[in-house]
Amino acid sequence: MQTIDNDNLRRDVEAVAEKYGRKRASLMPLLQTLQAKYGYISGPAMQTAAEVLDIRPVEVYDTVSFYSFFRTEKSARYTIRLCQTISCDMKNKQRIARQLENELGVKFGQATPDGAFALEYANCLGMCDQGPAMLVNDRMYVKVTPEKVAEIVSECRSHFGAYKPGLYDFEPNLREGGPLLSGASAPNAGLRVALAKPRVDVINAVRQSGLRGRGGAGFPTATKWQLAAAAKGEQKFVVCNADEGEPGTFKDRLLLLDFTDPMFEGMTIAGYAIGATKGIVYLRGEYAFLRERLEDVLAKRRKAGLLGKGVLGKAGFEFDIEIRMGAGAYVCGEETALIESLEGKRGEPRNRPPFPVNTGLDGCPTSVNNVETFVACAMILDKGADWFKKQGTEKSTGTKLFSVSGDCATPGVYEFPMGITVAELLRAVGGENAKAVQVGGASGVCVPASQFARQIAFEDAAPGGSIIVFGPKRDMLHVAENFMGFFAEESCGQCVPCRIGCAKLLEGVRMLQRGECSMAHLNELKGLSQTMKIASKCGLGQTASNAFMSIVNHFGDEVFGRQAE
Repeated sequence: MQTIDNDNLRRDVEAVAEKYGRKRASLMPLLQTLQAKYGYISGPAMQTAAEVLDIRPVEVYDTVSFYSFFRTEKSARYTIRLCQTISCDMKNKQRIARQLENELGVKFGQATPDGAFALEYANCLGMCDQGPAMLVNDRMYVKVTPEKVAEIVSECRSHFGAYKPGLYDFEPNLREGGPLLSGASAPNAGLRVALAKPRVDVINAVRQSGLRGRGGAGFPTATKWQLAAAAKGEQKFVVCNADEGEPGTFKDRLLLLDFTDPMFEGMTIAGYAIGATKGIVYLRGEYAFLRERLEDVLAKRRKAGLLGKGVLGKAGFEFDIEIRMGAGAYVCGEETALIESLEGKRGEPRNRPPFPVNTGLDGCPTSVNNVETFVACAMILDKGADWFKKQGTEKSTGTKLFSVSGDCATPGVYEFPMGITVAELLRAVGGENAKAVQVGGASGVCVPASQFARQIAFEDAAPGGSIIVFGPKRDMLHVAENFMGFFAEESCGQCVPCRIGCAKLLEGVRMLQRGECSMAHLNELKGLSQTMKIASKCGLGQTASNAFMSIVNHFGDEVFGRQAE
C-alpha cells in the first residue's frame, strides 16, 4: 500500500486509460488498479479518474459505492472475508468466526487498532465443497479450522507479502466426469471444424444439439447466437459469464482451472459464428487468484495463432479475448447487469427490450454465455450434435455439471446426464439419508424426500448447477433464513418488489423462528412472493422467494412447530 502522491496518481490513471481506452468502460479496471496500489480509492483518485475519462465525479462515486470490494477510506492491510452462505455455514463457520475474533480482538465489521486486519463476512466464495472458506485479500483458504486461523494470522503478521502459498489452495474436486469432461478430444479440434464451415452451419450444429445455456436460465444457445449474428453492427462482442456467485455453485471454478483452453476455444467459435472480433471473460472478484492462470493461457493461444488476426489461418477472421474483473456483486451474474458493470457502471439490470443480442456492450450486439456453455460448444463442434444428444432427455439434451455440497459423503463436481433423478444423484454422492435437496442454488427449489423421484431437467426441477444436500437434522427455517439473508444483501435495490420483498421475507422467516408469525401474515408473505415473481425487474427478484416458498410449503411441521411452542 503506497502513499498517494498527486503526480503519481495522475500517471497511474493515465496509464490505465491508455491501456483500456479513455471511455467509461475503462472505469472498473482503473478503480481496481488504484485500489490494488493504494489500498483504497480516495476522493482525489475519483476526481482524477473523472477528469481523464471525461465523466462526472459523481458517476465515479456511483460505481465505487455499489461494489462491496471497493473502499473509499483507508482499509486494513489484510482484509479477511469469511464466507457466510449456507454450505460454509453447514461446515461450522461459526467456530471460525469466533476464533478470528479471539485472535484479532475485534468483531466482524471492525478493524484492529493498528490497521493490520479487518474482519468481514462475504457471500458465497465458490468453495462450497471445501468450506469453511475465507479470503485474505486475494488469497483463498479452504477447510479452515480454528488451528489454521491462528496460523494464517501469524503468517500475516510475519510479512504476509513474502508468504507464497500454492496458487490454488484448494482441490479442483472433480468427482465424476462424463462425455464432456472425460471425453477424448484433440486440442482445438472443435475450432478447426468450425472454421471450415460457413458461419450459419456452425450455429446450426449447435441448434441441432439442443444445447441450452448452462448458467441457469436455459435459453437455447443457438437462438442467442443467431440473433446476435443477424443484428447489425460494425462491432460485436462475445462475453463469458464467469461471475459464479450462486450459493452452492462452483462448477465453473473447475472449468476455469482445468478446462481453460476448451472455454477459450468455445468463445472463439462463438466469435466466428456471430461475427465478433472481441471476447471478454467477466471473472468474479472472488476468483481473482485465477486470473494469472487465465492470462497465461491466453498468451499461449495468441502465440500459437489461436487468437488475433487470421485465427488458424482463417482469412478475414480476427478475434481476441481479455479478462475483466468483477468487484463483489452477485447481481452481475444477470447478463444485463454484467454488461452495465463492463461499461463501468453500477451492476443494475437493464429494462428489456432491447436485448443484449441487439444492444449490448457499448450499444453493440453481444452474446453472453456461461463458462460451461462454451466448453460444451467446443465439444459439440468436434464430435457432432448427435454425440451430444445421446445423453439427457428430449427437452434437456446432453450432460450437466453439478456442484454438490452439504450433508453428503463426497461433495465436489459431478457430470451427469440431464434428467437424472434427485434420488439417483443422492446415491452417487453419498447423501441417501437426506430430508431435502436444494436444486439450482439459493434461487432454486427445495425438494423434499417425498419428491426425490423428480428429474433434474428444464422440464422438471430446473438445474442451475448447484445441489445442496440437507441431512435429517438440518433446521430448514435456518436454511431459509440464510438464503433470504443472502438475497436481502445482494439485491441491487433498483426495483421495489425485490428491494422491499427480500427484506420482508427475511423478517417473516425470523418471525417464524420465534413463533410469532400469524397465519394471516404468512399468507401475506406468500402473496408477496408471487408479486415478486411477477413484478421484479430481473431474475434475482423473480426467483429470490423460491426457497422460502418451497420450505414453507414442504416443511410445515418445522415451520408451524415453532408456532406451537
